[in-house]
Amino acid sequence: MAQYDCVIRGGTVVDGTGGPSYRADVAIRDGAIADVGTVHEGGAKEIDAAGAVVTPGFVDIHTHYDGQITWENRLAPSSNHGVTTVVMGNCGVGFAPVRPDDHELVIKLMEGVEDIPDVVMASGVPWNWESFPDYLDALDQRRADVDFAAQLPHSPLRVFVMGERGAAMEPPTQSDLETMRALTCEAIKAGALGVSTSRNLSHRFRDGRPAPSVKTEADELKALAAGLRDARSGVFQLIPNLETSAKGETELMRAIAETAGRPLSFSLISDFRMPENWEVYREFLKEADAAGLPIKGQFYPRAMGVLFGLDLSYHPFSLNPSYRSIADLPLPEKVAAMRDPDLRARLLAEEPDDPSPFFKMIVQVTHAMWALGDPPDYCQRPEDSIAARARRDGVPEKELIYDELLKDEGRAILVSLGDPDPAEYVARVSPLFEERGAIVGLGDGGAHYGMICDAAYPTFVLTQLVAPGKVSIESAVRAMTRDTAAAVGLNDRGEIAVGRKADLNVIDLDRLRLGRPEVSHDLPGGGKRLRQHSEGYRATIVSGFETYTNGTATGELPGRLVRGARS
Repeated sequence: MAQYDCVIRGGTVVDGTGGPSYRADVAIRDGAIADVGTVHEGGAKEIDAAGAVVTPGFVDIHTHYDGQITWENRLAPSSNHGVTTVVMGNCGVGFAPVRPDDHELVIKLMEGVEDIPDVVMASGVPWNWESFPDYLDALDQRRADVDFAAQLPHSPLRVFVMGERGAAMEPPTQSDLETMRALTCEAIKAGALGVSTSRNLSHRFRDGRPAPSVKTEADELKALAAGLRDARSGVFQLIPNLETSAKGETELMRAIAETAGRPLSFSLISDFRMPENWEVYREFLKEADAAGLPIKGQFYPRAMGVLFGLDLSYHPFSLNPSYRSIADLPLPEKVAAMRDPDLRARLLAEEPDDPSPFFKMIVQVTHAMWALGDPPDYCQRPEDSIAARARRDGVPEKELIYDELLKDEGRAILVSLGDPDPAEYVARVSPLFEERGAIVGLGDGGAHYGMICDAAYPTFVLTQLVAPGKVSIESAVRAMTRDTAAAVGLNDRGEIAVGRKADLNVIDLDRLRLGRPEVSHDLPGGGKRLRQHSEGYRATIVSGFETYTNGTATGELPGRLVRGARS
């Protein structure tokens, strides 16, 4: 009889501590790591890891699978990129708490902020909860290919407590503040990992109204923090106002962290509109560390941005009057129509109808727009941007964009990034893998279905940062496993050591590849989303069960709701 449930043999172990990698076998029994070293006994299952690295499963602390987990059990595009634990409820938005009369309001909020189509939510979300503990109880019944944990989102909490006053961003009464504090404590004690909020002014309802949380004052945010303090557990996640000076935001975050006495993380983003904020935030992190405040900046390992395509949510012609007649056509028919010279001339001559500030920003900044390519290239140079190419070729930018969108029978993708030099941006953020005040995050899996596909970042890190030597594999793996797990209190995972949870990857680095984002029509109500494939993951294991073999789902669903911090 086999001594172990599974033995992974002959791999190079990158254990998540940041220490040197080493050759070893890894044995698994009853969902936990039972031995690391030379394992003589056999396993009921044996995995050959020769020529591959063995890592802890990746822990993604910034996702939006709050809705998807209620209708689906495969949380891709995270689970097929080595992620074994996801944390939902970020950015102050989610689906609980919510009263029955406010379902439509939450749908409009999630459609506006996270680009989840209303038909998908109306068809897929069961709404068999009201309070946040009710929501966790509903999630307890779900099974998935990853473990999942939730945070209490500020915007639905505000509406739950204040009703329409909360949606209209009216100031809270003292009673409102006390109720929010109590419900935050209740959520943490029920198993929420933390509470989240957003001050990002681009976060809006579908109709353009700001999200309920974005203009709240310090007293309300400190009430949420006090709820964490009362519960003696939990973390505070925040997106700062990206369109103002960082100084005021850092003072607010300091006050929140001091009130809560708990860890706080915020979105650390280098935005070319406010370039000076980058160094202000980094200096703030150093000051916080010196003062003993548990504050960290969540950074994304490359320039963030929005994808455009004829089958995606947006492209530079999607709001033009003449586009309306073909907008809902199947892609082949849409491509054929756009190749008609008359329609081409009209679309090139027209301006978009009623574009939002966000739309204007992402489609007009052509010096930070590129053809993504296949395989996707997220590290291009300014001389390859749409603006630079148009100047060099002597053609109008709109014509170049139009022609690029029609390539590959309309499946070509353009990317508008938040930095005009993505290659330099990667060089700028790579040192953060070694900084105490920074953690990897912001992948947004489960959101932005038709415009962003950033949840595949573990594969990007391994292929674009580790492979060329910009970041060591030991540092990269530590940053995506032990560090992220510890940041949200999940200390039972993220490291290959005896007794730790058996969440593991076996990765062939020589074969590891990141595919181009592709549209998949597999959401409730006929909705579509972007997915991104990978090659090179020999095995992904969750709680001792192999969930993916050579990139193919096995059908195993060992993932469960994680309630609260883990020692």
